[in-house]
Amino acid sequence: MKIWGRHIAAVLLAAGSLALAPLPGLAQTLTIGVRAGPESIDPHFTATGTHAEALKHVFDTLVWSGDALQLEPRLALSWKAIDATTWEFKLRQGVKFHDGSDFTAEDVKFSIERIPVVAGPNPTTIYVRRVKETKIIDAHTVHIITDGPAPSLPNDFIRLFIVSHKAASGLTRDTANEAFNSGKAAIGTGPYKFVSWTPKEQLVLERFDGYWGPKEPWQRHVRKEIANDAARVAQLKAGQVDLIVRAPASDVPMLERDSKLAVVKVDTVYIFNMELDLRDKPAQVTAKDGSALDKNPLQNPKVREAIDIAIDRKALAEIAMEGLGKPQNQLVTPNIFGYSKKVPEPKYDPARARKLLAEAGYANGFKVTLSFTSDRLPGDRQVGTSIAQMLAAVGIDAQANAQPGAVFFPARTRGDYSMAMSGWGTLTGEAHYTLSSVAHSNDKEKRMGAFNVLGYKNPELDKVLQDAAVEMDDARRRALLERANEIVAADRPRLSLVSVGSAWAMQKAKVTVTPRVDEDTLAMNIRPAK
Repeated sequence: MKIWGRHIAAVLLAAGSLALAPLPGLAQTLTIGVRAGPESIDPHFTATGTHAEALKHVFDTLVWSGDALQLEPRLALSWKAIDATTWEFKLRQGVKFHDGSDFTAEDVKFSIERIPVVAGPNPTTIYVRRVKETKIIDAHTVHIITDGPAPSLPNDFIRLFIVSHKAASGLTRDTANEAFNSGKAAIGTGPYKFVSWTPKEQLVLERFDGYWGPKEPWQRHVRKEIANDAARVAQLKAGQVDLIVRAPASDVPMLERDSKLAVVKVDTVYIFNMELDLRDKPAQVTAKDGSALDKNPLQNPKVREAIDIAIDRKALAEIAMEGLGKPQNQLVTPNIFGYSKKVPEPKYDPARARKLLAEAGYANGFKVTLSFTSDRLPGDRQVGTSIAQMLAAVGIDAQANAQPGAVFFPARTRGDYSMAMSGWGTLTGEAHYTLSSVAHSNDKEKRMGAFNVLGYKNPELDKVLQDAAVEMDDARRRALLERANEIVAADRPRLSLVSVGSAWAMQKAKVTVTPRVDEDTLAMNIRPAK
């Protein structure tokens, strides 16, 4: 098993810091046009990617996820498993919070223990679910006691944001947002300090000159929330922003032809997938005339297969996503630990889909509401709309229901939807993170399946994932995760569709960007153009 964060990793980080050191006199404002911003300034409020992306500037994590999802030291200099259920984290010394106070092990313990108390609509508890106890050994050493062998704990900790125990002490689910949003509790150790936040408008940050790492070239960083793609492009072309995220695929050729602009593209780890309601009484599945059905058709494997092969993934990637997507056959992309090469590629076959529906007793189809995000990832609205049309072609009356992420995710978590499409990224680099969250049965006692709210349960899959969760040998854990991906692909409780490509467009004379496969757009990855 690999132990990251030893002396070599620290040396590499230091070398990288020197390479990124800014030139004198480059202090200036960096303004980014983002599609969505944070939902609070409390980093523990939600696990939504755009929320974490914004708050990585203010709050550091114990472990950092590199541009290709490699684990790197951050507030923890090193980590190792010292026995079957204990991880030791050695903390970085000399780190200051934005208020000048010292970062210590007490802040780590406090941050871990507050997450279950304040987690909001898209729970961040998945990142600390294996933690049984946090023991402070000294000011810069903590022992994390887990509920069993936990090989992927360092991977989970890339989203363990550390807050000041002094600033956030005593806050509850009802009072935390107000304290963080006002700035009172928004005290982190990150490279930027919180200045102000106007929800759905902009987040303003200022460089923290007491930061432990390399000094940022940007004195001020403004993240303007511009949900409308055309408006984001217009503001870039008008020079009102320095860079935009998720440049719409339809505009990429035009942006590339503009001599004042530059475009950078990357394949991300986000995959659009569709979850199907397997409960006995689905909320949004009826006969075509709206009357109740005797049984839930989505419980029938032939119906799920019919839906699977009714979807033309190549068309989704090339047309709906205008070339910024790739067909996928499982819930993780090929670069993720645990991806299985044995899973066959789904074949688009609408004729066979209609035959399978007839064999299942639904020759005339049925009606279902297909809900999907409209403002989270590039192409989500177009992909959702296209799927509804593809299902209609085989006799399933799928009512397209596009929703902003702020509406979609709370409703999805409540189980309101019977067919839902959204993006999920395996941000930790290991398939267990995804599979244990969305495919394991919803089991609060085992702390798995928090995002599996539509009734799927396979005892074999649960056992495989439980075994993988405690398997410390990399080769054996990889085999277990590959098997888990194969089971999910065969059962089809969720249908993997296409992975998301992303494009950044920027003012060529002002900035350059290093893209990340998790699609995070961080000021720390943006440098003044030479």
